[in-house]
Amino acid sequence: MTNRRIVAWASITLDGYTSGPGGPAHDDWLYEHAGQEQTAEYFEGIWRGADTIVLGRTNYEGFHSVWPGITRDVRTDPRTRALGRWLDATEKVVASRTLTEAPWENSRIARDLEVEVRALRQAAGRDVLVINSASVIQALLRADLVDDLRLAVVPVLVGGGLRLLPDGVSTAFGTVGVTVLRHGAVGLHYRRR
Repeated sequence: MTNRRIVAWASITLDGYTSGPGGPAHDDWLYEHAGQEQTAEYFEGIWRGADTIVLGRTNYEGFHSVWPGITRDVRTDPRTRALGRWLDATEKVVASRTLTEAPWENSRIARDLEVEVRALRQAAGRDVLVINSASVIQALLRADLVDDLRLAVVPVLVGGGLRLLPDGVSTAFGTVGVTVLRHGAVGLHYRRR
């Protein structure tokens, strides 16, 4: 019996990619999806249940480069500002073998992802949320450490890039919920059996 659930959250294309062949700089489909009000509303229902975030180095650096500024910008809408404040205040565990410092407040580096997540899972607290870090989610799926899989499937095909779900993993999930967003994306919530 675990004390906390490890919840993997990612936005993916219909063909299963978290990023297209041109990399994040060319993922217009993702930025358009993320900018929708209903996407923000749906994601809020996920992040409000977590008190720890696990990120890979690339997402950590990307989030840290933009979120503090978004949070302080007076033009930012209240829901987005609340997410930014939560990102600032929440414990952030960065899975990296190369990062030497984690300057964003409440951040720390984890060299051994599996050991760290097993410890987080057994500690007291709310959900541990792995945010859109494909390599981290893949490693945790291989180690059978994902309790909930939360996907936003965006109705586009990109034809290649960074695939979310790894080959060679056999895990059964049951459907907990399905949410259709007005702009065509579908939120899927699966829980490990």
